[in-house]
Amino acid sequence: MHITFYSKNNCSLCEKGLHVIEKLKEEYFLTVNVVDIYEDDELLEKYMLRIPVVLVEGIEADEGILSYDKISQIIKNTN
Repeated sequence: MHITFYSKNNCSLCEKGLHVIEKLKEEYFLTVNVVDIYEDDELLEKYMLRIPVVLVEGIEADEGILSYDKISQIIKNTN
C-alpha cells in the first residue's frame, strides 16, 4: 500500500504526523513517499495551509492533526 505524505521543512505538525505514519507502518505493509510541497508550486498552492496531508493510494485520508484511527480505517477500506 502506498502512502504520500505532503509536508515541509521546519513544521512541527508535520513531524508529529510522521510519527503517526511510522506507527501505521508497524501494523501495515506501507511504502511512504514524503513530499516537500515547497519543491512544486502547484503542491504549495494546493496544500500550503493544510499540511501535513496524507494520501492513501491517491485518496486524501487526513490532514492537519493526523488521526491514526482515521488513516487506519481508510487503509483497511482500500485493501
